[in-house]
Amino acid sequence: MEQYIITGMSCAACQARVEKAVSGVKGVQKCSVSLLTNTMGVEGNANSSDIIKAVENAGYGAQIKFEQSNKKSDFSNKLKSEEEALKDKTTPKLLKRLITSVAFLLVLMYFSMGHSMFNFPLPEFFSGNHIAVGLVEMILTIIIIFINRQFFISGFKSLFHRAPNMDTLIAIGSGAAFIYSVVILFIMTRAQLDGDAEQVMKLMMELYFESSAMILTLITVGKTLESYSKGKTTNALKSLMKLAPKTANVIRDEKEITVDIDEVRVNDIFVVRPGERIPVDGIVLEGESAVDESSLTGESIPVDKKCNDNVSSATINQSGFLKCRASKVGEDTTFAQIIKMVSEASATKAPVARLADKISGIFVPVIILLSIITFAIWMIIGQPIGYSLARAITILVVSCPCALGLATPVAIMVGNGIGAKNGILFKTAEALQETGNIQIVALDKTGTITNGKPVVTDVLPLGNYSETELLKIAYSLESKSEHPLAKAITKHAQDLGIENIESTDFKSLSGNGIKAKIDGQEYRAGNKNYISLTAIVSSGEEELADKLSQEGKTPIFFSKDNELIGIIAIADTIKEDSPKAIKELQDMGIHVVMITGDNERTAKAIGKQTGVNEVIAEVLPNEKEKIIKELQKHGKVCMVGDGINDAPALTRANIGMAIGAGTDVAIDSADVVLMKNNLTDVSAAIRLSKKTYYNIIENLFWALIYNSCLIPIAAGLFVWANITMEPMYGAAAMSLSSFCVCMNALRLNLINIHKPRKNKKKKQITTNSDGRLLDVAEKGENKMETKTIVIKGMMCPHCEASVKKALESVEGVVNANVSHTEGKAVVTLSSPVENSVLKQAVEARDYTVVSID
Repeated sequence: MEQYIITGMSCAACQARVEKAVSGVKGVQKCSVSLLTNTMGVEGNANSSDIIKAVENAGYGAQIKFEQSNKKSDFSNKLKSEEEALKDKTTPKLLKRLITSVAFLLVLMYFSMGHSMFNFPLPEFFSGNHIAVGLVEMILTIIIIFINRQFFISGFKSLFHRAPNMDTLIAIGSGAAFIYSVVILFIMTRAQLDGDAEQVMKLMMELYFESSAMILTLITVGKTLESYSKGKTTNALKSLMKLAPKTANVIRDEKEITVDIDEVRVNDIFVVRPGERIPVDGIVLEGESAVDESSLTGESIPVDKKCNDNVSSATINQSGFLKCRASKVGEDTTFAQIIKMVSEASATKAPVARLADKISGIFVPVIILLSIITFAIWMIIGQPIGYSLARAITILVVSCPCALGLATPVAIMVGNGIGAKNGILFKTAEALQETGNIQIVALDKTGTITNGKPVVTDVLPLGNYSETELLKIAYSLESKSEHPLAKAITKHAQDLGIENIESTDFKSLSGNGIKAKIDGQEYRAGNKNYISLTAIVSSGEEELADKLSQEGKTPIFFSKDNELIGIIAIADTIKEDSPKAIKELQDMGIHVVMITGDNERTAKAIGKQTGVNEVIAEVLPNEKEKIIKELQKHGKVCMVGDGINDAPALTRANIGMAIGAGTDVAIDSADVVLMKNNLTDVSAAIRLSKKTYYNIIENLFWALIYNSCLIPIAAGLFVWANITMEPMYGAAAMSLSSFCVCMNALRLNLINIHKPRKNKKKKQITTNSDGRLLDVAEKGENKMETKTIVIKGMMCPHCEASVKKALESVEGVVNANVSHTEGKAVVTLSSPVENSVLKQAVEARDYTVVSID
């Protein structure tokens, strides 16, 4: 995604206009404009000069956010550009404008209302000289108009481009009041010359100079408050950027030198002293220390690091001296990727924002038309021109769609910021919205529910052997094996300080076990069938092994010649927070499924300990995607995994979550990245998504209901009940609307996403009599129908993924094979789906459906 800075936008109508202009450029696959950050993200292969030209032709300015660099390590310059783009430059300018406007407005109000309503004294020259008072009001209003001329420049420029925006409404409203007042002032002058004092006094009440000036000043008040609160919503991203290291201490030519962060290269040796930030991702070569990783994971407890451990950029070395080798630098570091994800997510648009975009695109022209109609009706009824004009002007200023344009992006920005602080990264605004709609969570067992590392859980010596003797023999045998279970035994023995006795004649029999000689006697280790070939396994010992298996453990038998000397049980231990996390998901009404390649007995034992709703065992790596596809028949699925073999399933799921220090492939395939290795972050992400979505709905409701209520009052429909609104009050109300939307979004900062609340449970998913969603024996028995959709506009694999996800979210679609090179998608249906539904799903992602066969 290439990002641009857009200038000149003031409301949702501007945003819609820019999107429409850029979307029409050849080669643009997707365009998303953010009114909040004044940025635009563009996907496709269009030339940047064509994109900038399209924006300028629409009446706005554009520039590339930062120039592409050939050096991947040139990260600090891009970071500076990003910080510069987020820097609040608007609020100081608006504040200066506001102070100056208020100063002149107070003088104007003294002349226009203070003297006439409260008998405030005026210089003798103005006594009875209404023309002079009118001229002073006009001059003061001209000064205020000049101070706030940007409304007129932007407003009329947009009008000439046939894309009226908020500034157009303000400019027409304030300008109409000013021009009308100038005309009245000329008529007053003629009446004064004719000696008609009564007519002069009557016309004096028709002057609207103070309304014209007040509209501009109050709108500036609203813009200043709005700009300030908008700046607050980007605080999380700005605070992240401040953590970026600026320099690194590297070893070159056997000397330690300090270099700029962009000069660090992969495999460079760097050192970090206590209190310093780790400059780039690396591997510890020497030293031990506790490292504060809260900037990445949100976890306040420091993590101990020793030789061969990984360290990440922007984390703080708290205690010891570390010498490391750089593994990832520049844009490739974990910290850089986090900033990129948060920034790009803020530049994308949530599906719920499309409603606001559609309304904004037609809102301003409709309001202008409504204002003209209102003016005409009141004139026809017989009201004076001043009264009719006041009603029309009030409609213009009260109806600005600023709040509508801010409703979604401010909430998305704050939600993304909260997620980043807590180590939860949403790649797109759509992921942030849709995560809260999940009905089924599929958890990969290894590394997700469990720690992913087998450990010794039980040491059970038999006969005359002690635990130490059994471990000594086991250590001697297993130290020459590369099997993961052997490494678990070796580590356990090393941790206990067990002596390693030299063994000879070592042999490994794949799938069975090992054998070797110690002090001339033959020892064996392996499964029950292998050991039973030479040693007798009693029924009691078999029962003991079965019991261990039922607990999810793997029993390893050890024998000396024909004698069984003991059993060591090994298991991939369950994470401490896994049962709690699964319970939290279930309390939300979510069906939790565990997917594992383990045998049925071991899988059920772990499932029972963790409390999952359903266990799907003996699943091969390439079968996970099929399982997700089957689960999607029952509801929206979130897949949580961490390995390369999880990538297809993560892509297939409605929402893919990569947990902990997952592989790069898993992270690339996921919609949400959980930086910590805590399963409770899954429920936290869902909780944050729900809260953000509700906040967006509240904002949209406020913006829409506000206009729905105030436009009829502004038009004078309730004049029979003595309820009317003057233009200046309309301007104040409009300013308050935008400010309230921004402040409501900032309320999200008060929530604790890790605190379970009483959730209103969703409608429970229909399961089989045994509580399962899937019956593996029945898979594939239903007759499937296929349809081929010819699609125009797909340019790259990203387009394929976007269309695939859109189609597979349609109820009844089991699978969608999409090819951007062939320009088509073949969908497999488990139940009839109307062509119009498929077409709507594709075109909602801004692609064109040519035909469906």
